[in-house]
Order: sequence, then structure tokens, then C-alpha cells
Amino acid sequence: MQQLNVNLNIPIPSDRVLISKVELEELRKNELAGVYWNMKDLEQRINRKHEWIKENILYPERFRKILDAENGGFVYYPKGKGQSWSFQASKMAEFLEKHFNSIFGNKSFQRV
Repeated sequence: MQQLNVNLNIPIPSDRVLISKVELEELRKNELAGVYWNMKDLEQRINRKHEWIKENILYPERFRKILDAENGGFVYYPKGKGQSWSFQASKMAEFLEKHFNSIFGNKSFQRV
């Protein structure tokens, strides 16, 4: 536990607030709640083009069975031309964190 014993008055600027670490983590956790990404959003998040994302994350069966909304996942796979990808941001971010090594730790890691 951190300890600081001082008898000072430190002004806090009016555009700042002090919050606990627990509150900060809760805010970070809820940052993506109710947010949906499209493919461009996902490209920006992981710094890869959609071709790479499809080949290495969305279409491999080991991931698709987790991701596909038709299987209870959090990714909408377009069924035809004109339809867009949709990703439930909070769950996709969690998936990317959890599976980072599986996605990026293999020999197929190449920029497209």
C-alpha cells in the first residue's frame, strides 16, 4: 500500500478530478459498452487491413465459431454484397486481448 504523510494543501485545477483506481478501471471497462465497430474501426484498432483481418481472425474456423453472431458470438458476418461487418466493440476488444498470441504470435504475421 502506498503511503504519503504530508500536511500540504495542493490545489486541483477545476478541469481535473481525483478518482480511485477502481473507479478508473470501471470507467475504462465501460468505455466500449454499447459501441459497435465497423470494419474500418477494427482496422484502425489493430493496425491491419481488412484482408489480413479476414484471413487471420474472422475466417479461420477456430475463431469464427467464437465470433459469429449466428453461433452466439459478437460479430455480424455479412451475407451478401452491400451488407457491412458489425462488431460489438467491448467483446471484440476483449477477444483481441485474450487471443493476442494466437493471432499475432504465428508465422503468418504479415502486413497486408
